[in-house]
Amino acid sequence: MAADKMPITPDVVTWARERLGYSLEELAQKRPEFKKIAEWESGDSRPTYRQLESLAKVLTVPVAIFFFPAPPDLPRIEETFRTLSAEQFAEIPPRIRVLLHKARAFQIGLGELNDGRNPAHQIVTRDLSLSINDPVSFIVRQVREFLGVSLADQFKWPDAGSALKAWRTTFYNVGVTVFKDAFRERGYSGFSLYDKEFPIIYVNNSNTKARQIFTLFHELAHLLLHMSGIDRDTAFRQPFPADKRRIEKTCDSLASAILVPEEALNAEILACAADRSLAEDLARKFCVSKELIFRRFRDRGLVTDQAFTDAKQEWDSQLARDEGDIGGNYYRTKIAYLGEEYITLAFKRFYQDRIDEEELADYLAIKPKHLGQLEDTLFEVSR
Repeated sequence: MAADKMPITPDVVTWARERLGYSLEELAQKRPEFKKIAEWESGDSRPTYRQLESLAKVLTVPVAIFFFPAPPDLPRIEETFRTLSAEQFAEIPPRIRVLLHKARAFQIGLGELNDGRNPAHQIVTRDLSLSINDPVSFIVRQVREFLGVSLADQFKWPDAGSALKAWRTTFYNVGVTVFKDAFRERGYSGFSLYDKEFPIIYVNNSNTKARQIFTLFHELAHLLLHMSGIDRDTAFRQPFPADKRRIEKTCDSLASAILVPEEALNAEILACAADRSLAEDLARKFCVSKELIFRRFRDRGLVTDQAFTDAKQEWDSQLARDEGDIGGNYYRTKIAYLGEEYITLAFKRFYQDRIDEEELADYLAIKPKHLGQLEDTLFEVSR
């Protein structure tokens, strides 16, 4: 007996596909059951419910949405990225678009769980007034004072993992929530979504801890300029206009200078030779990458371009994949990705009878049956 065909709305299927940047051909090749996707969108045929479930999973939307009379009237995610052209955004692969929409959902969740008001006493992106025309040294001083982290504090952290955790908590305390995930796309280190009340940063957990820290500050720079950003290692096929290239360079410069202030670097190299050995020592001290330090040496003319290139190639070849905070445990992975603060907030609202169990599971992107174990693991991690 043939399976019943579902009375879907073709335009909604098109909307869901284009939302993630799939072409008809790409989606048709992704799974055998999608070979008639073009016919579903034209209305010449209809999927079975099982095919629709599979499509909903790939396109990360509820099955019910395909029965809506028209596509949802929602703001397009690309509208928040003012530095990217339509052609550049079109280059962003489906996996990263999934994470962009996931991030937007968490951002909305933060607003709902906090009744629309950020719990931070001061929000760095709102209460610190900066301009791209301000001198880098001025911005660095203002940001570090606002964050309240001295160099003495920074030097006490034993390693990049400890530093990453400390910076993440610091960001949360000044109104910026950090989420993580395995991006599974080479060349993408993170992104930020600007919002006046709930700015967020999303970081690729597959990168080394030192690289994740740099991404935090590159994206913080975007947020301080009141814009969303995407930290992509490789250039877009269509070059940035001069003004947008300047923004990206400024964000890189700010990230480097906030993490390793110029005066602090001056003090470290005053009586030492600027070589690889010193770069490795300072990377450990500041909890940043060796490449960041050596790049600063190169920019000062202390090492040659060739010396920098040779060192970078050697360090890259030695670099092993850092497993991050996850330890192979599903619940620890969830905590590493969402952050202790966000999960604690959601459970707090649950115990205040503000949300029910289904809503709690939705906010945490987890099945209700796993909530108990997640809470137990959170208690273990935070002890």
